[in-house]
Amino acid sequence: MNSSLINEILAELRTGHVVPYLGPEVLRGVADRDSGRPMPADSDSLILAMTGGQPMSPRLMYEFPRAAMHLENKKGRSFIERFLTQAYAGDNWTASPVHQWLADLELPYLIDCNRDNLLQRRYAERPHTLVVGAARIAATPYRFDLYQWEGERYRSIELAEVDTALPVLFKPLGTPLPRPSFVASDADFVDYITELMGGFAVPAWLKLRRKNKRYLFLGMRFNRDTERMVMSDLIHDAAEPAGWVLIAEPTDKERKVCARKNLQLVEADWSELLAAAAPAIPAGNPTATLVARIP
Repeated sequence: MNSSLINEILAELRTGHVVPYLGPEVLRGVADRDSGRPMPADSDSLILAMTGGQPMSPRLMYEFPRAAMHLENKKGRSFIERFLTQAYAGDNWTASPVHQWLADLELPYLIDCNRDNLLQRRYAERPHTLVVGAARIAATPYRFDLYQWEGERYRSIELAEVDTALPVLFKPLGTPLPRPSFVASDADFVDYITELMGGFAVPAWLKLRRKNKRYLFLGMRFNRDTERMVMSDLIHDAAEPAGWVLIAEPTDKERKVCARKNLQLVEADWSELLAAAAPAIPAGNPTATLVARIP
């Protein structure tokens, strides 16, 4: 990855016109502080964590939503919710330097497609609006929950209460905090993507904020239809070109997706960009213990 491209991306990122879009690979290296067990993040690791380390059939191992749907049918929805809450709700994980770097930039808008709470904990230094994706909700046409961070805890808010001046952290696939809510199984994604396409999974004020934005995809792959379909709707109304995707060894399918969405494919690992931005990261151990300020 050449230095001129790195400088271009970093310069545009600091203006606030570029929206970081985080995928599972940014959690690489995050581990339990006591056991050293890696945080389950990608599809395979999530499936194995869900089954206690037992591989499923190749058809179900294809992707996590399919495996989650199978176990939801056998054990109930509560099993999936409980598994993901137990996997991500604790505060015993080591920190990820990319989260600290992005939080320190104080960006107006960021999309985190992981289900952990590490970035939320970094955002606890300042007021912000949290948008959490939701699925299969009968009482409302919307597929999101809204919260405002008020220094000590999140407060659930309605659309009319949103302070549109605050920065936004969007967790489309859910989070355990402040209330466990996840988009996980095939049925969840069918509902969520349908409502994304219908315009009910992104708040109206956020649709205005995202117009003509560019996106910086870090740790995200596009080998599965699920990821591609969510991405396609979340970056609706993007600028031309729409941004950058950092993938060290892209597949032919990923090349085609990037070309179709007018995204510049950069054949480099996202960590190369982080290394170039290292002066922006405070000195200290990047895997130091997080100070858990969220109850």
